[in-house]
Amino acid sequence: MTVVYPRKLQSSFGPMSARDVLKQVVRDRDVHLVTLNRYRYSEQRSCKDLTNLVEMLDGQKPDLIRDLSRHIADEARHAMWLTDLLTDLNYSVGTPPGVSYIEEFERLLDHEQNSAEESLDDFVINSLAAINVTEKRGCEYFAAHIHALKEAPQTEENIKIRKTIETIFPEEAGHVRWGNRWLAKIADQSPVHRQKVEHAKRKYAAIEQAAFESGMDITLGAELRRVGNLFDIANTLPLWQRPQYLMERLPHTLLSPDLQRTRIDVVQRAWQRDPQAFFERFVPMMLSGLNQQQTTQRNVKV
Repeated sequence: MTVVYPRKLQSSFGPMSARDVLKQVVRDRDVHLVTLNRYRYSEQRSCKDLTNLVEMLDGQKPDLIRDLSRHIADEARHAMWLTDLLTDLNYSVGTPPGVSYIEEFERLLDHEQNSAEESLDDFVINSLAAINVTEKRGCEYFAAHIHALKEAPQTEENIKIRKTIETIFPEEAGHVRWGNRWLAKIADQSPVHRQKVEHAKRKYAAIEQAAFESGMDITLGAELRRVGNLFDIANTLPLWQRPQYLMERLPHTLLSPDLQRTRIDVVQRAWQRDPQAFFERFVPMMLSGLNQQQTTQRNVKV
């Protein structure tokens, strides 16, 4: 069965691995704490989303509901640990600023098209594939974060942060293995089930990549790169669903208010912190997005 892993971030400086990103994050305390708060928010939000999934199953698949209930307990515990960490560091535990990875992931889903057509098996396959790909991204970044903190100065704060992430990481890795087992179990039921699982993994990998990049890429030209990611997702859908999917999401993708607010906020913060660095480093970084080359040629069929 195909194994799908998150792809590298396509930045204006070229592809960046999780280690590349976290190496920079831990050098800036403000960015570091914002990143930890994003982790906290994601873990907290997962409890809500997984609870909604249990309610939608409504007693069907009791073995899956049992596993999901344990998953919810894990995510709640992770959110508690990260909340304790951030409050101990006197940092806000409000909604993180910027484009929300979770909200963008939700926006890119095709809920209405799925609900009218999918069976219980289809619903379970799609739900597990979506959970699995986001858990894989989380594991990748937790592992990279631990590595970056081991390489960083061993301050009391950095050690405290590393120990918290090291406590969470094994359970997150367990969630990935759990999702892999469930998807493999379903795929083994029949060739049709295997085909559905493979398709769901490709589809949700494309959605996750688009959602991930939307929260990381704010340089000029990001809107067009988002459109490219939108077409990648559309290409995983049946031909008759592609036009509606694109038409419903193109306006927000091209004119994203969240992206514009994030840019304004980041520009203001950069200027207030260091006006000289703003002109020497920040402005060229923002403009570099206009010259970014696509690493792959997209074949769009609508």
